[in-house]
Amino acid sequence: MAARSKARRRAVDILYEAELRGRDRLDLLRERVADPDTPPVADHSIRLVEGVAEHASRIDELISTHARGWSLERLPDVDRAILRMAVFELLWVDDVPDPVVIDEAVSLAKALSTDDSPAYVNGVLGAVVDAEVPTA
Repeated sequence: MAARSKARRRAVDILYEAELRGRDRLDLLRERVADPDTPPVADHSIRLVEGVAEHASRIDELISTHARGWSLERLPDVDRAILRMAVFELLWVDDVPDPVVIDEAVSLAKALSTDDSPAYVNGVLGAVVDAEVPTA
């Protein structure tokens, strides 16, 4: 698995754990970075978790707007973590092409969530890109 793919997976793990435990994302991130008994947290994972924390309200607003038929709260927890990470990367990380971000998010949904999640994640992220990313 490529380094950035591993970093995305680790970011999703941290976001998911924070949500499940009702913990602050940044506090949990700091604990994971400092914990000598866990694998090191990649810089890109840190960037993603910090970005989700910084832009959380806008990210959740976009997901809610484009998650047709589902409220943010009704989405599976892991899907919410994947979507948050991917929306941040789509809109605020300029060094990764949008199709790569979407493909990685769909791959994470395939590995971590329900059978319906990959298509749903793809649809939500595609709608976000269509609505939010200016075309050249």
